[in-house]
Formats: sequence, structure tokens, C-alpha cells
Amino acid sequence: MILQQYFLACLSHASYLVGDERSGRAIVVDPQRDVSAYLADAQAHGLRIEKVVETHFHADFLSGHLELAARTGAEICYGEPAQADFPIRVLRDGERIDLGDVQVEVWATPGHTPESISLVVREHAGDEEPYAVLTGDTLFIGDVGRPDLLAAADLAPADMARSLYHSLHDRLLTLPDSTRVYPAHGAGSACGRSLSTETESTIGAQRRLNYALQPMREDDFVAMVTEGQPPAPPYFAFDAVRNRQARPLLDENATVPQLDMEQVLDHQALGGVVLDTRAPNDFAAGHLRGAVNVGLEGRFAEYAGDVLRPDQSVVLVADEGRVQEATVRLARVGFDGVLGSLREPVKAFVASPELTERSSRITAAELAERMASGMALTLLDVRNPGEVEGGGVPGAVNIPLPQLARRLDEVELSRPLVVYCASGYRSMIAASLLRRHGADDVSDLLGGYEAWRILPSRAQDAATPAG
Repeated sequence: MILQQYFLACLSHASYLVGDERSGRAIVVDPQRDVSAYLADAQAHGLRIEKVVETHFHADFLSGHLELAARTGAEICYGEPAQADFPIRVLRDGERIDLGDVQVEVWATPGHTPESISLVVREHAGDEEPYAVLTGDTLFIGDVGRPDLLAAADLAPADMARSLYHSLHDRLLTLPDSTRVYPAHGAGSACGRSLSTETESTIGAQRRLNYALQPMREDDFVAMVTEGQPPAPPYFAFDAVRNRQARPLLDENATVPQLDMEQVLDHQALGGVVLDTRAPNDFAAGHLRGAVNVGLEGRFAEYAGDVLRPDQSVVLVADEGRVQEATVRLARVGFDGVLGSLREPVKAFVASPELTERSSRITAAELAERMASGMALTLLDVRNPGEVEGGGVPGAVNIPLPQLARRLDEVELSRPLVVYCASGYRSMIAASLLRRHGADDVSDLLGGYEAWRILPSRAQDAATPAG
């Protein structure tokens, strides 16, 4: 048996190739949109991909079901009651997919979404104990799927949470303790609240250690999983719909046009966004006026989805050799509007200094001095609510980054602004977005709240207003 996990760290996304070496038959589960790795590994193992099985309609990335089906002729499969704009095969609860010796049994496990399924994998069809279960977004390592992402579809989170409770306790927890657990996401995903950094576990370990699986009344479970969830990135609603639609296929090897400065300015004048993907320090040293910075070294696609709209045209600024990477990573969350990239950015900036600007970045000590001096400024904390509970800079206003673009009217852009997050990555994104929308004086805090937290107490005390 082949059971291979593909973990895409920048989206905390796990997908799987399950195959039978004797028969050469295989399925791919929850694929990412760029599908070359599955095709290469299937060929290396002598497997033919017959089905693409989606554990549910994903909201946090654009799945590669259409790309894989086009390349292999595989059926696209979902659980009941899924409906899509392209041909699908609906998998019923208890249905078995025989790959040869290897058998995959479909279990309906609604709660995260109505059509959510889990896949129970047996190395041999007659095995009493399953080898593994692929749990999608129903059960994570250390957490369970959130039930609130479909609130806009008139599905009450509390009702979904009750379905989730029974999917966990009446189905998944009936599996033997030895059964391996392979989820669709790991730490960092917004599809849960406190996912582990581990990418696999066992039913037994989760029964003991997962906070959401401890003995409790159903009502207590419902309250626990419906409260305190982080804000969902704004692109989630777009991807949830897009994954049901027939859409253009991704060509992950397509050449991205190079543009000169005049062409970039023309696109910008027509409403296009210049997305600078360089590291924050490089962006701060000099960038095209009005550009938004989302560095490739972080959770690039997710954070770009926080501050851009899927229908916006994008011109990239990237370090040499990284344009293709940026384009594919945007496509993984359904942002297909890349028009091209600025040719030789540093040379272009040097040649047109009147078009460029620098960003202000201040240290925690400098912030404390400004606050102690009584300087009028707005402190903006762009962390999520759960992070803010651990402490913050006194007097800061909290607007999580995923909400900032639609809550700009709550920020007084004419007043000096200092933006901070946990470490400095998200704050530069937020600061660049605020400058794009007219902020005259905005700085981001180097090192984020962590830098403030370790500031000597006397400096913090001096900066804190009395009373």
C-alpha cells in the first residue's frame, strides 16, 4: 500500500495519495491546485489515479480536483449532499472504494460542512482494524473543525456543531486506538483554533489529548467550538463558492510577462494592485508608491487574501527567480489576476526615485518614548483576538488583519499611526495597506508585541497613561 502525505506548510494543508501497488490503482484526496507532485509520484510508483476524492468543499484553498481530472481522466468525488457545476460522483455513507488489496470506506462525518466525509483505509479489505482514517476538516491533531464557516449559507453554527459532535463521538471515536489519523490541515490553519504542529496521530492519542474529545455534554461541546474562533480570512467565502464551480485550469508552468515601469503604472492607474513580495526590510528600504507588501517568506497566499480582492488585477514585484512561485501561490487560493511582474525592480526604482517611497519602522523603545512624550498617535493591533488575550500595548485598538480592509473607515488615517502584530510580518502588510489608502504617517513596530513585551518595565510604565 502507498499512503503518502503532502504537507503544504504555507497553507497548513495536507493532501494524500492512496494506492495499491499490486493493482496500480490509486486515489488522491484533497489535492492542492498545482498537481505535478501527485502525477510524478503516481508515475514513480506505477499508479494510475482513478478518483479525486474531496472530503468537503474547501474554503481555505482552491482545490486541484479539476486540474487532476483533466490530466488523468479521474472521477471527482464528494460526499452527500454535495452539488457542483461540474460532473461529480456522490459517495454514499458506507460505500467502499476497492483499489485492489487496499480498501477505502466512506464515512459521512458532517459538522464542519454538511457534505464532510472521512475515509477509513484498510491495507487489506478483510482487515479487522483499519490502518488509517483521513479525517478532512472533521478531526485535526489537537483540535476539531470549526462549525461556523457556513453561517452565511443559513446553516447555524450551533446546528453544525451538534452534527460535528455526533460525527466525532458516534463515528470516528468508535475506531480502534491504533488507527492512524491523517487530517487535511495542521497548525496555522484558520479552519480550527489550536491545531497541533504534528501532521499525523492516532485515534487513541487524540482520545486522550485532544481538548475537544474529552468527555463532556453535547451542549458544552457546542458552546466550546462555536465561541472564540479566529476571524476567517475574507477570501474563504470566495473559495468555498469557487470550489463548486467549473473554472479555468491552472498552468503552473505558464510564463509570467515582465513589465516595464510605464506598463506597471498604467495597470496601477486602472485599479491594479502592485503586490511587493520582497522581505519587509527590503520593502521598507524602497518601493513603488502605493504598493502593498506581503513577503513570500511567510504565509503569503493567506495574508495576500486578507488584503486583496480575488477580482483585482495584480502586478508583482519579486526577487529574481521568485515570480513563478508567487504566481502559483496566489493561484492556490484562487487569485488568478496576475498580469505580470516588474522587470528588475531595484534598477527600476533607482531609475525612477520620484515614484518610490520608504517605510517607517520603529523599535519598541522608540514607541515607548513617543508614548511617554504624550505624542498623539493611534496604536493599531492587527493580531487575532486570541493573541490579544495574552497582552497588548496599552491603548491599542484591535482590528485583526483579515478584517482591516473592510474596516478602514474605523481608522483615522490623518492621525499618526503605529501598527503592530506578534513579530512584525503582519504589521508591515497592514501598514502598507493603510498607506495605499491614504495614511500620511504610519509606522510598523519592529519585532511586534514580542519586542514590546521584553522592553524593560520602567520604559513600559513611563509610556502607560496614568489611571
